[in-house]
Amino acid sequence: MISGLTIGALIALMCGLDRVAILQVMVSRPIVAAPLTAFLLGEPLVGLQIGVMVELLWLARLPVGAAVPPDDTQVAIGSSALAIILAQRLDTSGIELILLCLLVAVLLGKVGQYFDHFARQHNVRLAKQVDDALERGSLLRAELQHLRGLGSFSLAAIVTYATIMTGGLLLVPLLLPLVQQPLSYSSSWVQLALPLVGIAVILGTINVSRAITLFCASFGMSFLLMWLV
Repeated sequence: MISGLTIGALIALMCGLDRVAILQVMVSRPIVAAPLTAFLLGEPLVGLQIGVMVELLWLARLPVGAAVPPDDTQVAIGSSALAIILAQRLDTSGIELILLCLLVAVLLGKVGQYFDHFARQHNVRLAKQVDDALERGSLLRAELQHLRGLGSFSLAAIVTYATIMTGGLLLVPLLLPLVQQPLSYSSSWVQLALPLVGIAVILGTINVSRAITLFCASFGMSFLLMWLV
């Protein structure tokens, strides 16, 4: 379990930085981050199932500019790691465990917004220190503040991941016996409901008919992929 948690933490750190701080090559998107986590933990199919649901759920909420959306990256990584680790620990498997881990991670992932907000506030203060350092001609001190800024986002990502994993490891074993049977009956509806929420939000923001056509085509392909896996 320790190795699984460590692998998850490293991916959470890398993808957390890619989300807004550096590179932004989209490896932080749930459709990439979740399968990557699950692949390294030996269960790529679990990550693909989770990645599709989370990607569609918050597709309209992107960390652009001053917007601080839910941390879908850590939700995808945390729920994938939880599902795989707990499947081995509880000697169980199935879509019920995956959905419960995802639902718990979605709730706990809300803290990611607060940690991201605190990191951005801290970096605003660092920007002022950079200006002061440049006025004094201290390039080394200015570079140090930039590294401290990366540290803020790194800490936010790791703390969010740790919150999801700690809460999930405590809550999922307690909740699974209570909700396993209801989830087995409603699993297909739950898998459908999460993407439909994202669809509803995005359709409410689209006014161009061509954009709607492209959007519907992309979602149709995503649902086909989810059905196949």
